[in-house]
Parts: sequence; C-alpha cells; structure tokens
Amino acid sequence: MQYEEAIVETPGGRTGAEAVRFSALTIDAAGDPRSAEGEWRRLENLAINSLHQGLDWCLAWTEAHGRELAVVRGVADGRTHLILPLEIVLEKGVRIARFPGDRFNNGNTGLFDPDLAAPDTEELQNFAYALRTALQDKADLVVLDNIPLHWRGMRHPLAGLATIENQNRSFQLPLFADFEATIAQLNAKSRRKKFRSSSRKIEAIGGYEYIVPREHGEKHALLDLFFRQKGARLRLFGLPDVFQPPETRDFFHRLLDVPEEGGDTPLILHAIRLRGEHEGHIPAIAGLSRKGDYVICQFSSIDETICPEASPGELLFWLMIERSCRDGVSVFDFGIGDQPYKRNWCSRETVQHDILLPLTWKGSIARPLLIGRTRAKAAIKRSPHLYAMVQRWRAGQPSRPPEAAVSDGD
Repeated sequence: MQYEEAIVETPGGRTGAEAVRFSALTIDAAGDPRSAEGEWRRLENLAINSLHQGLDWCLAWTEAHGRELAVVRGVADGRTHLILPLEIVLEKGVRIARFPGDRFNNGNTGLFDPDLAAPDTEELQNFAYALRTALQDKADLVVLDNIPLHWRGMRHPLAGLATIENQNRSFQLPLFADFEATIAQLNAKSRRKKFRSSSRKIEAIGGYEYIVPREHGEKHALLDLFFRQKGARLRLFGLPDVFQPPETRDFFHRLLDVPEEGGDTPLILHAIRLRGEHEGHIPAIAGLSRKGDYVICQFSSIDETICPEASPGELLFWLMIERSCRDGVSVFDFGIGDQPYKRNWCSRETVQHDILLPLTWKGSIARPLLIGRTRAKAAIKRSPHLYAMVQRWRAGQPSRPPEAAVSDGD
C-alpha cells in the first residue's frame, strides 16, 4: 500500500512572473453562491480541485439542510483565484464554518487556481487573519477537514496551516486503459478466480445484468432501494444508519437530478439485477461520482438474502472498475474509511489532515476540544474491539463481540 504523500513530489503551484501571490488577494465572504457562479464553475472544472466543493454538490447539501452558505473568495485584478464554500453550523453554542457535505465528503481541497503561487509562512498568517476578518460576524471557528496535503501532483496551498491528521484515510486504485494491467497491480489470479466463481454462482440461478439507470423514476427508485438495503444491513450489525435522516436522503436525491456534462456527474447509480427465478432482485448497488478522469465511490450496499455466496458486492466493483478503464478513468477512489475490501482492491492510501482556525474566543476554546476528539477517534479506530463497542453504543444496541466492519464511520 503506497501513501499519496510519498508518491507526489511537485512542491506547489506556479512560480515566476505569471504566478499570483497570496499577498495580492483580497479576501471576502459572499452570502449568495450564485453571485460567484461563473468563476466557481471555472475553478471546479480544474482537475486539482475536489468535486465535493463543486457548486451543485454544495447547493444540494445546503438546500436540503436549509443552511446558510458563506462563499469565501480570494480575488486579484478582478479574477477569482480561490473559493472556499463554507456552511455555518451550530454545535454546542459554537458557530462552525465547514465544507458542505460533512461526513459524506471523501476528500476536500477547496477551489484554487493553479496560477496561485504556493504561499510562504507570512502569507499564510495574513490569509488566516483575512479569513478571520471576512467571517467574524458569521462563525467562531473554521474547520477545513479531510484535506490531502498532496493531491494530483500539487502540494495543497494551505498545507502549512494543517492542524492535525484526520482519523480517516482514503483509498485509491490507479487505472489503466487495459483492465488486465489494472488488476495486475493486485493479485490478478485471485481476482479473476473470484470473478469467475461469482459469475458461475449467479448464472446457476438465472444470471444477471449490470445496470446504470438513466430514466428519472428508475434512478430515484434505485436510490430509495439503496437506503432500505443499507439501513437493513446496518441494523443487522447493530450500527447507526447515517443515511436515515430525511435531509440526507433529500441531498442524494438532489444530486441524482444534476445533469451529466460530458460524462461528469456528482452521482450516478450502478447495480446488479438478477434474471431467471429471482427476476428483478437487486443484490448490490453503488453510487459513483465522476469528474474528468477521477471516479469516487460514494456508497454501496448489498442484499445477501439470495445467493450470498456469489459475493455480489465484489462482482459489482469488478464491473464498475472494468467499465471505468474503458471510459478513460485514471483513478478509482473508494473514499474514506478503512475497510478490508478497500485494502483488497487498492494500492494507494491517502493521508488527510484537518485545518482548524479560531475566529473568536469561543472558537479558541472549541479548537483544542475538537483536536482532542479527533485524536480520540483515531485511537478508537486503531482498536477493532473498542471501535465495535462505540458503534453499537451509538446505535443504542447492547455490546457484542466485534464483527467485520460494515460502514465507514467517522
């Protein structure tokens, strides 16, 4: 397993006469995201910027939750060089500004123009002060979480402000146009054997088809089925259902309605549907996002009531990765959370960090408490037994012996 930080060497953005210094930026915070839509769309299309800070993703989240959005912009010579979309949430009397999407984001960057030069220490300090001034009437603490300090060949512009390593890491599989070359990174012989075995077992009960629904009603019906499948699976293991809140479901339904642009989409569903005696039964579902040559698996679920020995979840991942290779994708990202199936599929592991910037005295008090919480979560995740106990406590279930992890908790 390689670490993203270990394989990326490019130190930062451009340097020289064409670069824009952080010191040249004027920082402000707008309340209307539409006022920055043109520059937002331009920046979100750049490969170095996470799709989770895209306008459609942020609007779907804040509109579903009915929350305020502050759009921090850095402008020089009439051109926007950075955007940090932040929702304002109240936690125990503290107003926290954070990226929309919360735990459903699988890696954040903010939006930065590659013409923006890597800032020095003084420029970072001045940026933090300017951010405090722009948000002083809106928030007490800025929390920029799940940020990879190195990403897609660049060092993150705000890496020097990193506060603490996040308790979660994300996992990726580099893809090649040749699918055989892709699985050669793994145990290809074992992978092919599992695929043939799964296919034979499902063919024995009538076969299957791999579907990617495009019709509005079918897409939303499949998403509702995912919610039911995932909820049942989590209840089986006594774990909390993070997809249960109505606003969370509304968020994902909104993402489904965002039209694709040249293959890019914030959410598209993939599934296996059985034929034969179990015609129409769907044993595996996954939701993918695509931006350019990058795909992220946002969620997945399985129903093992029929032919569980066929491992329908593994079969679906094989089919999705094979299709992604054909479609010119270079990275298949399994998202945050350490799970055995991710390690079996992935050859790259990305460390992520959090940036915590207090804006008021309340934020200064909350900051060390949140840092302590992150450290406690990291310690819990390193102990499978303790992690299982905490998950069941959160679900209100009696403590049971730890079992295989089912969800990516935070």
